[in-house]
Amino acid sequence: MSSRAEAADMPYDGETKTPERLRRRASRLLSGVSAQSDRLMNEGLAQVDARKWHYAVLASLQEHGPGSQATLSRRTGIYRSDMVGVLNELAERGLVERMPDPDDRRRNVITITAQGRRHLRRLDKVLDDLHDELLAPLTPAERDQFVQLLTRLLDHHTQPAPHPPTS
Repeated sequence: MSSRAEAADMPYDGETKTPERLRRRASRLLSGVSAQSDRLMNEGLAQVDARKWHYAVLASLQEHGPGSQATLSRRTGIYRSDMVGVLNELAERGLVERMPDPDDRRRNVITITAQGRRHLRRLDKVLDDLHDELLAPLTPAERDQFVQLLTRLLDHHTQPAPHPPTS
């Protein structure tokens, strides 16, 4: 057995261990799929000597351009304390460059290198294959709909709470 989520749903003495009321709960289902996704992505990226945070930083730099460590932390959701280690790993591999910020010498600006862009394209292919594996039971239309629904849920729950009107 490769995870607790799988173990929880394994047949036991000819019966399903997990009560049906649990299998109907969206929160439990999302948690189980998330656990499977994390396992699959982490194992797949490890096979190409990468981590999900490497991908997040490189994708952010490619899409939004150079940024400070604090900016990258906000863009990717990586804690600032962890960002230093991620950037050290990427810099050691020649995938990003750190340069002093001309406006604030205490801060570095991080930029993706040409090698980093090539590596990102390879990681895109790896993740495309891993996502195909994760979403294998779904048709292409169902995959698109699933991603749209997850995006809508996540956007809803990560939006700042509206401020009450002031009088």
